[in-house]
Amino acid sequence: MRIAGIKIENFRGISNGELLFSGHTVLVGDNNTGKSTVLEAIDLVLGPERLARRPAIDEHDFYAGRYIDAEGNPVPIKIEVVVIDLTDEQARYFRDHLEWWNEGTKNLLDGPPPEGTDQAGVFPALRVGFTGTYDKDEDDFTGTTYFLSPTLENGGHDPFRTSDKRLCGFLLLRTLRTGSRALSLERGSLLDIILRLQEKRLQMWEEVLDQLRKLPVAEKPELGISDILSKVQESVRSFVSSDWADNPHMRVSDLTRENLRRALTVFMGTGAKREDGSDYAAPFQHQGTGTINILVLALLSLIAELKQNVIFAMEEPEIAIPPHTQKRIIDSVCKKSAQALFTSHSPYVLEEFKPSQVLVVKREAGVLSGTAADYPPAVKPKAYRVEFRTRFCEALLARKVLITEGRTEYDALPAAARRLHELDADRFKTLEALGLALVSANTDSQIAPLGEHFSKLGKTVLAVFDKQEPAQKTEIESKISYTFEAPEKDFEVVLLRGTAEPALRRFALGLVAEGDWPQHLGGKAPTMAMPVDELRDVLKDYLGWAKGAGGAADLLGVCTLDEMPEFIINTLEAIQAIVEPVPRVETGNGPGKEPVEIAAKPPTE
Repeated sequence: MRIAGIKIENFRGISNGELLFSGHTVLVGDNNTGKSTVLEAIDLVLGPERLARRPAIDEHDFYAGRYIDAEGNPVPIKIEVVVIDLTDEQARYFRDHLEWWNEGTKNLLDGPPPEGTDQAGVFPALRVGFTGTYDKDEDDFTGTTYFLSPTLENGGHDPFRTSDKRLCGFLLLRTLRTGSRALSLERGSLLDIILRLQEKRLQMWEEVLDQLRKLPVAEKPELGISDILSKVQESVRSFVSSDWADNPHMRVSDLTRENLRRALTVFMGTGAKREDGSDYAAPFQHQGTGTINILVLALLSLIAELKQNVIFAMEEPEIAIPPHTQKRIIDSVCKKSAQALFTSHSPYVLEEFKPSQVLVVKREAGVLSGTAADYPPAVKPKAYRVEFRTRFCEALLARKVLITEGRTEYDALPAAARRLHELDADRFKTLEALGLALVSANTDSQIAPLGEHFSKLGKTVLAVFDKQEPAQKTEIESKISYTFEAPEKDFEVVLLRGTAEPALRRFALGLVAEGDWPQHLGGKAPTMAMPVDELRDVLKDYLGWAKGAGGAADLLGVCTLDEMPEFIINTLEAIQAIVEPVPRVETGNGPGKEPVEIAAKPPTE
């Protein structure tokens, strides 16, 4: 069983949107794009315990807080989920509500033509929905789940009950909110789910409640509480002559099963020893975040083994967990579940998925959409796996991508930005602070294809490259929103001609003094008396040799503001103005006093 797609309307930050899932899926995108909202929406429809909470929804769950319109009519939240790959047991159980899903076209068949259901790639599907509204009469919010097929004669639908949802096997793990409930006996906790799956019914409640009733609390006279309660009793009897206020005393709790379910939790050793040599144990939720996450995942593995057909949804499984453990977790959860849905900001998590399973989510003006990452142009699957984290992962996780023609620009631009920020923090920001992810195209012929690729994923794309032939430049500009062409065909030449002579000499002589000048260039070692043109020539050889070691970045790192190449400064200032446009500044109303504004041009779709 797996979720094929979801439609969302008027829920939290999403006015409307639709996503399609391809088996195991990881949702990526910048913060606050709606990734977690998607998982919460699925939970509203499929989560067995979700609607049992009070309240199931509230004012803030409606898009822009709008739950009534100008005429005072309710504006509903609507969510629709399509589930496919049903087991034989599920297909029999839901037989009265089945529709047909075409995996090729990624949609439901219109109507029930028998011949259409025999086509390849057409499968039985279950379409279920959630509607949440504000009830004016009750002054409260309500939520219901229901089968969307068939539509009854009165226009309504059959309810999708908790017992139906349990057969679907959906479980959402929320970041930093699961651990505190995982090993308690509260309804819906992971331990409670395991007990239910094993069909174990705890018969301990009456015995525990009886023990608590007899447990003495604050009854020692020296504490003074008993005396106070006796005086309260005497005062009550002075007004009411009855025995209903007889024998006041304190107990541990108000003694209900639900109190005990919430209170009981597992204690675990902390590694600390008491003075008597015994181990000190603390409640499960007081363990370290990483320990909690790993233990939660151990419980998930047990649930998957017991249930055999479970859909796990998990927020940011990487939190407080080292990279190698992240990869083991993803591999384990995917193998043991019918479908796993993740949100993540970790390159180590993304590496475990095929590009078609990485869904890049974006939201514009409340409209949610998602695009499968797919392989970048001219990048073969093997190379993609080898270079994924270094070349592509950060770009998938960012909103803005800066493509550089080669390795020199890839190293030089962020180093120059950091150096300029050190020299004048009010004027310059680092590329990291601007939220830019860098991708090296490795050759000028790949700049346009990569730009088109990332633009289709909803990224704002910029590119810096050497001087191009007119046709090549036109192709690049047609695919990329913001382009910066160097004045030379060789970026090393741009650096060496643009960097002031004192910085070149300081850098070159420093290499020699520290023993970092390469032996094969020993005959060209820089000296104080070397003419500047010759110095530029030997440094060009050095930068070519040190391309992979960041030689250009080291050169820019020793420059002062006045020594930095003009092209580098102008390019970085222009990039900053695009990413963070200067706000409109009123300079007065007199002659020649016009408002000044720098606006970014919209990305090419």
